Amino acid sequence: MKFFSLDSVNKLRLDACKRTKVRQRYIFEITKENIRYCREMMRIPTIELRHLDENEANFAANEIECLGFVTMQKESLQATFSNIREVVEQQHSIFEALWNKATPAEHKIREIEEGFKSEFLRVISDSKEATELYMELAKSVEKEALLLFANGKAITRADRLGILDHLINASNRGALIKIISPITEENCYIIEQLCQKAPNIMFLNGGSSHSGLFIADSARFIRFELKEATAEEFSEAIGFVEYSNSKVGLYSARSFFELLWNEHIQYEKLKEADKMKSDFINIAAHELRTPIQPILSLSQVLQSKINDSKQRDLLDAIVRNARRLQRLTTDILDVTKIESHSLNLNKECFNLSDIISNALEDVNNQSAKSNNLKLKLFYEPNCEGIFVEADKERIAQVISNLLNNAVRFTEEGTISINVQVRNDSSSSNNHNLMIVVSIKDSGEGIDPEIMPRLFTKFGSKSSKGTGLGLYISKSIIEAHGGKIWAENNGDVVGGGRKRGSTFYFSLPAIDQSINQSSKIKQHTGNDRRR
Repeated sequence: MKFFSLDSVNKLRLDACKRTKVRQRYIFEITKENIRYCREMMRIPTIELRHLDENEANFAANEIECLGFVTMQKESLQATFSNIREVVEQQHSIFEALWNKATPAEHKIREIEEGFKSEFLRVISDSKEATELYMELAKSVEKEALLLFANGKAITRADRLGILDHLINASNRGALIKIISPITEENCYIIEQLCQKAPNIMFLNGGSSHSGLFIADSARFIRFELKEATAEEFSEAIGFVEYSNSKVGLYSARSFFELLWNEHIQYEKLKEADKMKSDFINIAAHELRTPIQPILSLSQVLQSKINDSKQRDLLDAIVRNARRLQRLTTDILDVTKIESHSLNLNKECFNLSDIISNALEDVNNQSAKSNNLKLKLFYEPNCEGIFVEADKERIAQVISNLLNNAVRFTEEGTISINVQVRNDSSSSNNHNLMIVVSIKDSGEGIDPEIMPRLFTKFGSKSSKGTGLGLYISKSIIEAHGGKIWAENNGDVVGGGRKRGSTFYFSLPAIDQSINQSSKIKQHTGNDRRR
């Protein structure tokens, strides 16, 4: 290898230009200052010109020789020369790689002259380059920045890099800044400081994901893929970065961000509206409950003093409807507690048979008052005691709901209650043995249309109830670790219609219930559940 002067290099280029059939390709950075020179070169038919930003390569090559490491030394151009085949082939390979990466000169010239930026898409795997790009994009924000942080740690990494300082400065200059990030104990102080320093920055508490997004001035965007979500440094956290100014890519990225932004806003509004609704229902139910008790008490006092049958019938109607209103307000309050996850259970060990017997006695008394003598109720416990550990009042409420439901849809016939201990291998808790209570009636049966939503709110086609009782019962039983289900009975009557239905609920058995229920038949296997 040897060094050549500037004159030698110019002579080499001019000789090549004279041979018009020789194809010449040039790559260099096209700027406003050299556009005129570029246009002159492009007029020569055998010359092709391309642009490459910040090109550090500096060499020339033909078929048999090459110049490399071209530098200016005291107003003269110096370069290394070689005609070694392996070196020439290597230079050609490097040139082809750069050529394929470069932008056609006419595109770059039009971009400079018209202020138009040609579209690009780059995938960056080098963490240092990605970090520098992240910083450069944050510094460049003038009008708008949209940021989606992948997790709670991401905003801490951004703060450590100084990204948030640039966003604060941009916001204080009037730029619109929107940020979506999960708020955690680790980053809440940073977010608080961010909002204090730049009150105009809009912030939403979002969920975690595997990627982050940064859109600057609707002109460029970067998308981060996380490699180590809990890493302290940005360079350690990211896997690769997608960087682009593509119109389609920007539209897609912006639409995605706005969709998330609007979704979170709507979610917060729904939460606020739901809270207002729950507060209103709660207050209304309490206010309704307050006058109901005096109405019931005073009506019962009047019943004891009035002998006129017509007047007593009127009072009976008042008491009956007051009790119905009382049940409704209680149900509404229970639904509010269930949906706000504040249904508290006061568990104790008690005899389930006593609760069932008391509920049956109440139903029998109501049937006697209403002269419904065509309905027969049966419960024959198989042992002295069936003990469970549960909320006594809530379990009594469930049994009462199911019994009243059976009575409501059985004008005549029988309602029977049975209790068993069953082996439930599908149980989600540590109890395999479950106490199963079944309430079977010979009434109308369950409408097939209602069956799929039987235990949901207002899951009823009947005008005889609100459809809240079964929903409340399901919530109570599941809060105890049990299950509730129902099915139509197998007995078929005229027209193929099934006779009546059976409702079941299960509760985890305790050792005492197993010991004292030894006479109860134990079953294994799966039940028919819907």
